[in-house]
Amino acid sequence: MKNSEIKKIVKERYSQIAKKGTSCCPSCGPCDHNASEQAKRIGYSKEELGKIPKEAVMGLGCGNPTALADLREGETVLDLGAGAGIDVFLAANKVGPEGYVIGVDMTEEMIKKANKTAKKHGYKNVEFRFGEIEDLPVEDNSIDVIISNCVINLSTNKLRTYKEAYRVLKAGGRVLISDLVTEGELPEKIRRNFDAWAGCIAGALEKKKYIETIKKAGFRDVKIVSQNTYYEPGLKDILSGKITSVKIKAYKD
Repeated sequence: MKNSEIKKIVKERYSQIAKKGTSCCPSCGPCDHNASEQAKRIGYSKEELGKIPKEAVMGLGCGNPTALADLREGETVLDLGAGAGIDVFLAANKVGPEGYVIGVDMTEEMIKKANKTAKKHGYKNVEFRFGEIEDLPVEDNSIDVIISNCVINLSTNKLRTYKEAYRVLKAGGRVLISDLVTEGELPEKIRRNFDAWAGCIAGALEKKKYIETIKKAGFRDVKIVSQNTYYEPGLKDILSGKITSVKIKAYKD
């Protein structure tokens, strides 16, 4: 499987999600729930969801990174793979008018949707930029906090992604990442399945290797702050006990 082919299928998948306004991504669970219910199931509270535009809630992700990022007023935040902007808008509420939140996504339809939502609801402290997380359209040493929600597993070059994160962070800056990792190696037929890539499964790294990748990029104090076993009904027999949802925190020297 070529990286270009994987990237193409992922972009197509999330372009369709942006157009539909909801997700059936395997990382979000069964599709018999609406987007708000899916969001609650992966860690967002009813109160949080009530304070952001409903258009930003699409049921994507595998956690709520803003809940554990300890965001403070006045901070500059970057969201890797922002999608329709759920975490960007949540972060914007926490950093306040003196803070600023940038969302980067490689799907043009998602960027258009998010910018439209921001304008409609009068957000002045957010910005959505088109780009890839392996080559961030962000200046060096300009970000206080980086968050990401079940997106880095989609990258075909995770080390480069974390090196980019390190580059744009200020000294002492931190990352709080929600992502999927594996317990042991996945079956080859899953690794080579395009739908499994787009569905946040096939690209997941083994947990120890994932942590080592973050450290190799230069980060210190890399810790898993919470984790839980991930369940995918459609692949129960193949993946039972093999996928874990983790929240990882790390710092730049």
